[in-house]
Amino acid sequence: MACQPEAALLTRFLKIRLDPPNSTCGEPPEMYCTLENPYMCNNECDARTPELAHPPELMLDGEGRVPNTFWQSVSWKPFPDPLLVNITLSWGKSIELTEDIVITFESGRPEQMILEKSLDHGRTWQPYQFYAADCLNSFGMEPRSASDLRPASVLDIICTEEYSRGYVWKLENTVRFEIQERFALFGGPLLRDMASLYGRLDTTKDLRDFFTLTDLRLRLLRPATGPTRVDPLNLSKYFYAISNLDIRGRCRCNLHANNCVLENGKLSCECEHNTTGLDCERCKKGFQGRPWRAGSYLPIPKGTANVCEASGGEQNCQCFGHSNRCSYLDLLSTAVCVNCKHNTRGRHCQLCRLGYHRNPSAQLDHHNVCLDCKCNPDGSLHHRCNDTGYCDCKAGATGPKCDRCLPGYYWHKGCQASVCDNLLSRCENGGVCEDNGRCLCPTPYTGLLCEKVQCRKGAAGCVSQSPRDPTLHRVLLSLTALLIVANGRIPL
Repeated sequence: MACQPEAALLTRFLKIRLDPPNSTCGEPPEMYCTLENPYMCNNECDARTPELAHPPELMLDGEGRVPNTFWQSVSWKPFPDPLLVNITLSWGKSIELTEDIVITFESGRPEQMILEKSLDHGRTWQPYQFYAADCLNSFGMEPRSASDLRPASVLDIICTEEYSRGYVWKLENTVRFEIQERFALFGGPLLRDMASLYGRLDTTKDLRDFFTLTDLRLRLLRPATGPTRVDPLNLSKYFYAISNLDIRGRCRCNLHANNCVLENGKLSCECEHNTTGLDCERCKKGFQGRPWRAGSYLPIPKGTANVCEASGGEQNCQCFGHSNRCSYLDLLSTAVCVNCKHNTRGRHCQLCRLGYHRNPSAQLDHHNVCLDCKCNPDGSLHHRCNDTGYCDCKAGATGPKCDRCLPGYYWHKGCQASVCDNLLSRCENGGVCEDNGRCLCPTPYTGLLCEKVQCRKGAAGCVSQSPRDPTLHRVLLSLTALLIVANGRIPL
């Protein structure tokens, strides 16, 4: 298979942070009651006594210890203000989840909480899943479960009531984020068809990123309250307590490393294929002969390494024959082609210069790959064109090169609006101006400006379709006749 580190328990490598910082019980010491028996209040939390303290790191120690160890929050003393606690888990690098996230609560499971993830070390967050006893009331979402998902909805963010409605908390104390149920949509039951799953991870947009993160955040919004309303006289029985976090996955090395190591408290990939970086996310200096790409699972079962190639030389620069020299840019950590020929441009001479467009019949390495746009300077807005060679035309112009006029315009150093007399009148009803002097009218229109409907023989009087006032039009026609007579064009 394509090289990648083995999956492992990732809680060994994370750092944990609480917000607000004073969310942990024990300062000052406090007595707690149990949810199922509000009169049993003999659980003390005291941060000064190791046997009675419940710090956050006890979420990460092994299960099965007797007595059980767990982190515990302060009680809900500020009620009715919400008891809000954010638990942030950070790895310092990208990881890929491979199994379900399982959170074991020592208290009742929260009635409202959100699991979130970050891909940029906590700068931005996005929800992974919502949990509530009543999804519609809590988050305005219809309840769904992971079993409702289908291949087309595998990336959906859902709200589930499955883990928040039960009150037998000693028997039902885990909350899950189902990873493997989503994997099974492509790999089949029990993930027997891993080749199909890996193929989907390679070809389905955003699927691999969905299971990738640098940080997780658990937002605890409302503790378990049991089947009755909150008792304001006994708030010591409402709190959060987590005894274990089970998060399994692998370092994300973009399929360029088989191993991930912990050095100086930080995880990093042992990069291969001439790659470097925390996640093997770029080519080494001197190996920018072609753009960096993540490794591929395909073809299965071998995969494709997409090795970074040495810089220098026409082939290694990957300039498609349009340049024979590369320059390494430290700022971009990559090499770019210098002095692209044949009217090309771009990091790899893969684009056309402004004023040229891609020749659809030529390969990228052909010397005639870019053709001149040849936009008419009088009819186009500028000399550039789109990828198909069409120019941006001025008003009235048309055609791929903007060298023709639309109806109602005529060509004179560009397309000018057609007028048919000295009064700048325009032909109506689809008429076309000829020689800037008379209108050629389509059927059934007639008149000097195509403003009338042609009368049929024997039909009653025809009514003009022109929006122009008929009286004013008769006056204009009379003025036109007088001008003709005055100029001597018709003998009296």
